[in-house]
Amino acid sequence: MTATTTDGRGRARRWWSMWVVGGVDHDAVLRQIAEDSGWTGRYAFLIVISAAISLLGLLMPSVAVLIGAMLLSPLMMPIIGLGFGIATLDTREIRRAAIALAAGAAIAVALSVVLVSLSPIQTITSEIAGRTRPTLFDLLVALLSAVAGAYALIRGRGGAVVGVAIAIALMPPLAVVGFGIATWNWTVFSGALLLFLTNAITIALTAALVARVYGFGSHLSPQHTGWQLLLFIVALGVLSVPLGAGLRQIAFEAVAQRQVRDTIRERFPDASRLGQLDIDYAATPIRVRAVVLTPRLDPQADRVLAADLQKRLGRRIDLHVDQLRVDPDAGGVEAAQIARAGTTTSDPDREQQRALADLALIAGSDAASARVDSASRTIEAAAAALPGLGMAGYRALEARAGGTLASWQVRLAPPPDTPLPTVAIDAGVIDSDALDAAAWGSSRLARQISVDGGSASQRRAVARGIVSRGGAAVEGNAGGALRLGWVTTT
Repeated sequence: MTATTTDGRGRARRWWSMWVVGGVDHDAVLRQIAEDSGWTGRYAFLIVISAAISLLGLLMPSVAVLIGAMLLSPLMMPIIGLGFGIATLDTREIRRAAIALAAGAAIAVALSVVLVSLSPIQTITSEIAGRTRPTLFDLLVALLSAVAGAYALIRGRGGAVVGVAIAIALMPPLAVVGFGIATWNWTVFSGALLLFLTNAITIALTAALVARVYGFGSHLSPQHTGWQLLLFIVALGVLSVPLGAGLRQIAFEAVAQRQVRDTIRERFPDASRLGQLDIDYAATPIRVRAVVLTPRLDPQADRVLAADLQKRLGRRIDLHVDQLRVDPDAGGVEAAQIARAGTTTSDPDREQQRALADLALIAGSDAASARVDSASRTIEAAAAALPGLGMAGYRALEARAGGTLASWQVRLAPPPDTPLPTVAIDAGVIDSDALDAAAWGSSRLARQISVDGGSASQRRAVARGIVSRGGAAVEGNAGGALRLGWVTTT
C-alpha cells in the first residue's frame, strides 16, 4: 500500500513537472517582472496620477472614479516582483522592488497629504470610512487575488491582472493614509495603513508561494523552501490577529444593533414607535440613546433595558430612552414627558411639553437637556449629529424647527465638530450664504472663528462679514487658500 502511494505521488510530481512547470518560460517571466517592478519615470508618473484620481474618488465620493484609479495599478508589479525575488532569493530583485514600492507609497501618501490640506472638503466619506476597518475578509481577498495575479503573469495572461488590481485596490488605502495624516485622524490613518500592509504583504508572499509551485527557485534547497513557507505562515498569522479582531467587532456591532432595537421595542406597547437610535460602540460603557413614541410611559425602562442588554451582549451599557407620550387616537404627540433614571418628570404647561416633543423629533435633540425660558418663550437645545450635514444644514434645521414652533423662538446649537463652510470670493464678492452659516455657528456655539489664508484684504473682509452677522471672528495666518477654522483656547 505504501509503495503504491509513493509511486502515485511520484507520477503526479513528474506529470506536474513535465506538463505544467515545463510549459512555463521562466526566463521570459523573470525578464518581464524585472522590467516592470523597478523604479522608472513612467512608474513615478503613474503613481502621481493614480494617487490623485484615488483621492478625488474618495472625497467625491465616486466608485467609478476609484475604479479608474485602480485600473492604473502602478504598485502591483513592484509587489509581485518582491514576491518573485523572495521565491528565487534574488537579493538584487528584492532590493529593486522594495525600493520602488517604498518610494511609490511615500509619494502617494505625501501627495494625498498635500491635496487634502488644500481641499475644502475634509469630511470622512463612505468610501474613506470603508477603508479604515480591514478584516480577515480583506486578507482572503488579497490572498486569492495574488494567486490569480501570479498565475496570470506566469501563464502569459496579463489581462487578468487588471481584474486583480480592481479587486485588491492598493492605491485608495494609501490615499486614505494621507487623508488621516492631513486631518490628524489616528483611526483613519491606522486602519488604512493596516489595509495597505495586509494587501502588500499578502500579495508578495502569496506570489512567492505560487512562483515556487511553478518551478521558480528550483535551485534552492529544501531548507530554503521551509524558511519561505514559515515566513508565509508567520506573516499571515500576525496579520490575522488585528484583522480577526476587526471582523469580530463588526460582527458584534451588527448583532448589537439588532439586539438593541428588538429589546427596546419589546419593552414598550405594540403601538409604540422607535423614532431614533444612536449607539456609540467606542465609549466605555457602550452608550445607547434612543427616542420612543409611546402611548404609555415606563419609568423603569432605562434601568430594565440596560440590565437586559448587558446580559444579552456581555458588555456594560449606558442607556437612556427619551419617551415621548403619544395619543393614539389623535395620531400625534400628546406630551413630552421624559422618563429618566426611574422617574418621570412632567411640566404642567401642556403647550411647552408639546413644543419640546416636536423639537426633539425635528432635531433629534435630547428634550430633557433643552433649556426653556417661558417668559421670553425661547427654547435652546443641541442638535443631534447628522452625518454629512454642515453648518448651513443645521441652520436650516433650526429654521424648520422655528417654523413648526411658530409661537416659540428656537435656538438650536450644532454639534461642536460641525465643519465650517468654505467661503468663496468671486470677482471680489464674498459668498454671503457661507458668511451667514459661519456667523450662525459661531453665535450658537459661542466660539470665535479664525479666518486664515488668502490675502490680507480677503481675511479682513470675511472676518468683518462674520462679525456683522452676529458671529465672532479674527484675522488668522496667511498662506494657502482662504479657509475658516475655530480659534483654539489654551
